[in-house]
Amino acid sequence: MQANKTSRIQEILLSKDKDISLFIKREDELHPIISGNKYRKLKYNLIEAKNQEKNTILSFGGAFSNHIAAIAYASEINGFNSVGVIRGEELVDKIESNPTLNFAKSCGMKFFFVSRETYRNKNHQSFTKELQNRFGDFYLVPEGGTNELAVKGCEEILKQDDRNFNFICTSVGTGGTISGLVNASDANQKILGFPALKVDFLKEDIRKFANQKNWELITDYHFGGYGKIKPELITFINSFKDKFGIPLDPIYTGKMMYGIFDLMSKDYFPKNSKVLVIHTGGLQGIKGMNLRLKQKNLPLIKV
Repeated sequence: MQANKTSRIQEILLSKDKDISLFIKREDELHPIISGNKYRKLKYNLIEAKNQEKNTILSFGGAFSNHIAAIAYASEINGFNSVGVIRGEELVDKIESNPTLNFAKSCGMKFFFVSRETYRNKNHQSFTKELQNRFGDFYLVPEGGTNELAVKGCEEILKQDDRNFNFICTSVGTGGTISGLVNASDANQKILGFPALKVDFLKEDIRKFANQKNWELITDYHFGGYGKIKPELITFINSFKDKFGIPLDPIYTGKMMYGIFDLMSKDYFPKNSKVLVIHTGGLQGIKGMNLRLKQKNLPLIKV
């Protein structure tokens, strides 16, 4: 994986009446498969796995996890075996019909399907020991990929020229990306995180890694929680794609961008603000979401 890779910045809106400039950093274009923050999070973890002479990468995720897809592909092209501990025993017979799991399988990933109750114990030492007994020695990457090495990779998202922005916005899952952005930012910049799920522990997790206090979580745009979606969000994502030519995923970036536009309409950003939005990728999840939307006879997300 290429060191210090830079993504382009695209202007998507200039609000002349409020003098607000909005730009998006296209991290989704870093790699066709390992896109966005997954590229950043895995970079140094893969290096460490090689340094430790590990042969297998093991991690955790759900049915349509961007992280699982990225782990599977990155492991294959870097010469590792991969194991995915997947939440939901009912998925064991649905691999072929699940776009994410089917792709991960094609990359050689082995699966271990567990109940949701068991999955909640994924960080317990006893469960790790069970996994070692089952799969042998492995390099463990946490769910969502967030650890110190992932934060180090995410610190490379911001470049010197990005110091001209007053606000930097990112979607938030496990807190690694926003922590890296905080660490790489100037103290006078404000980092805004838009969580994709309803959780109380995120702030504590971010404080473990972030070395500044210039950040805030905007918690009003999770649309009911992780993996939840509403028709107005689908409409927004599709109209955004039509207007700007930029795809958004329904779990992370779609919710974040919806929130940013809503905040702009409510005059959240001061006059003359320059806002930089980080596109963290995650577009592979659209296929899975569209399967669910089709079952509910709802409009599909444009890709």
